[in-house]
Amino acid sequence: MTSRIVQIYDTTLRDGTQRVGISYTVLDKLRIARRLDALGISYIEGGWPGSNPKDAEFFQRAREEHFKQAKLTAFGMTRRASHPPEEDPNLKAILEAATPVCTLFGKSWTLHVTEVLRTTLDQNLLMIEDSVRFLKNSGREVIYDAEHFFDGYAADPKYALETLQAAARGGASVVVLCDTNGGTLPWQIEELVRIAINSVPAPIGIHAHNDAGCGVANSLAAVRAGAVQVQGTVNGYGERCGNANLSAIIPNLELKLGVSCVPPGKVRDISELSRFVSDVANLTFDEHAPYVGNSAFAHKGGVHVAAMRRHPDSYQHITPELVGNSMRVVVSELSGKGNILSKAEELGLQGQFGDEGEALQEVKDAEARGLSFESAEASLGLLLRRREPDYVPPFSVLDYHVMVGRRAGSSETFAEATVKLRIGDQVAHTAGAGNGPVSALADALLKALTPVFPHVSDVHLADYKVRILDSKAGTEAITRVLIDSHDPAGGFSTVGASPNIIDASLAALVDSLEFYLLRRSPETKPASIPAPNAGAHAREAEAP
Repeated sequence: MTSRIVQIYDTTLRDGTQRVGISYTVLDKLRIARRLDALGISYIEGGWPGSNPKDAEFFQRAREEHFKQAKLTAFGMTRRASHPPEEDPNLKAILEAATPVCTLFGKSWTLHVTEVLRTTLDQNLLMIEDSVRFLKNSGREVIYDAEHFFDGYAADPKYALETLQAAARGGASVVVLCDTNGGTLPWQIEELVRIAINSVPAPIGIHAHNDAGCGVANSLAAVRAGAVQVQGTVNGYGERCGNANLSAIIPNLELKLGVSCVPPGKVRDISELSRFVSDVANLTFDEHAPYVGNSAFAHKGGVHVAAMRRHPDSYQHITPELVGNSMRVVVSELSGKGNILSKAEELGLQGQFGDEGEALQEVKDAEARGLSFESAEASLGLLLRRREPDYVPPFSVLDYHVMVGRRAGSSETFAEATVKLRIGDQVAHTAGAGNGPVSALADALLKALTPVFPHVSDVHLADYKVRILDSKAGTEAITRVLIDSHDPAGGFSTVGASPNIIDASLAALVDSLEFYLLRRSPETKPASIPAPNAGAHAREAEAP
């Protein structure tokens, strides 16, 4: 039973969008806001309505939303020195956003007051106090962000604290200490949060950036010192090196510090939320991210896996399911027998593939030839299945031919492929076309298999990756091909390796189709083959 509650203030939709490469649509922002509310976030900062039309539109459309847990917040700065608060355009825009909460930032560092704002220290204190009071008197809850507080305290401790006190006098519900440049260290954060708590008659929060790699640690240090609100972003998205990462902070608060920050049980949704935001942002998800990454609880070393098989806590700091993740075993040349046994159990192949030591050696030999099973577990599963004494593949390639060229008078290239397959006791010989050699091979393979396995059309090639393993070898280098495929049951990956890129691609293609057929029906056996339409060309398939 936790005895402390900390508010989570999410600024993914505002501070997070300042990361290079992120540009959300209004619809994107609404989708993320709904998911943040579903997690149980206390505050969602929707944007700066006075800065751009998109944020103004977001707040207008957000009025139709009904958030169950979160309070929506509009962000902006204190009034200008030349404007009274009721005439300040920025404050007017914040009020027009019609959010229940307003967040204002102001200057705590004398350098910014005199050199950036070009005003006096006393005038800055008035700007803070009466801006907060104006919004407070307009019926809004006001959160005050003390920008550059830690740098400001280092330059002039007395004045930095006076800016916090001015916000408290104006009626701020929380005064947030911002490590805007992200260079403060955890023990400094902890000390200054305690000083602020003893100096300011308002609750204290923390807003950390990650420029020194301490965003999460600084946020936790602030909570230890008594902070009641933590600001951050999902996946740590933000300007420069990013903001404090809520995808790690929330599990740390809930599971490590015993501090409640989301409703009971909701921390299990953090992994799904992290991937969702990554997808909407159109950014590659960090599979090695703490708690939420696919590799956060992945075990590759043989010694580790052997220990994990004896006790699951031996190499895991929490139970992965607590954060919606899961443990997985990776098989590679670094593996031991325990890796093979664990992966076989995961694939339902216990005791069917012969001696695990021999299987392990086969894996190591294959990886020495350029294969890699870490990201191609479907190919690993096939390697083990093919070791079964009575295993009969649903099909096998007898030979293939690929031709790529350009026809006279045309600027476009073409690709054609023929394949000869053995399916059961018969042979199919088909041709295919595509806009590349791999596309043509895939077309030919599917045309050969479809008459016998009509459902094979359910599998689709989603991605195709090529890696040259030794670039110094030039055209003699080993090429590794990784193919990602999808079927109604989900995604899977296969791998091929060869000095010939077409041969490597064919191996990965064959694995993807064979794996699909076995996954759909483990006892797949080919039926009689209808008369093939040999040499027919299907419409050009899209290159994988």
